[in-house]
Amino acid sequence: MERQCVIERIARTIKENWIGYIIPISIVVLCTLVSLFSFIPDYKLPSIQTLFYAFKDFSVGLVNDTSYSRQLWPNLIASIGRIFRAFILAMILGVTLGFISGRNKIIRKMIDPTLNAIRSIPGVGWLPIAIVWFGVGENNTLFLMTLATFFPIYLNTQSGVQQIPRKIENAGKMLGAKGISLYKDILLPAAFPSILVGLRLGFGISWSYLVLGEITGVNYGMGAVMSDARMLGRVDMIIVCMLIIALLGKISDVFLVKFAKAIYPNMELSVKKS
Repeated sequence: MERQCVIERIARTIKENWIGYIIPISIVVLCTLVSLFSFIPDYKLPSIQTLFYAFKDFSVGLVNDTSYSRQLWPNLIASIGRIFRAFILAMILGVTLGFISGRNKIIRKMIDPTLNAIRSIPGVGWLPIAIVWFGVGENNTLFLMTLATFFPIYLNTQSGVQQIPRKIENAGKMLGAKGISLYKDILLPAAFPSILVGLRLGFGISWSYLVLGEITGVNYGMGAVMSDARMLGRVDMIIVCMLIIALLGKISDVFLVKFAKAIYPNMELSVKKS
């Protein structure tokens, strides 16, 4: 019975979102045709079959082991750990500063110009100085990922707090909400849809900056595998890692939205609009 419910839920999800599968399926068909008719050499664009065998070797190994055999899980666990550490740190900083600057006009005017100037520097621009400050390895990776993830969370939190109608806050105060309870029961739920948008954007960016951070000398991680595969000319492994990161980014976004709905069930409409 439970299995049937899961199958029905998956079928309903596919039926409701079928239009979103058009582009991925079209890309797979196009790549297959390109590979089949040799429009692009295999060393530049591997076939679907080559990618499948590369993924199989990477995850469970093949008869003839390679240097990437069964290396998916330790590298994946390392990357996911970095993602969550950077995301949690950026969330704490972004939501806290966003609330403070959104509520206090003087602080907002004081810190916004500096933060906007820092935000305009691309991640690659931070890489050299980050290596000087933190060296090569974990601290450098965490810094780059946290920095990139912080800004969308901060900006959306600030915007959400600024847009809270004054009448909602006044109504909360009339009902006795003050201090921490005012923030927990009134302001946070009112600003949460905007905060969620920032969290989703930040989570996505943290996956994007994962590779940039991990090519700087860490031993394990999807970015480290991609960097190694580039030096060895293993284009199939590069694409496999890209696909895994894309899939995990989508899965993590779905779980984040479900977690947000569990906290505030009545904000479903806001989540869909975002």
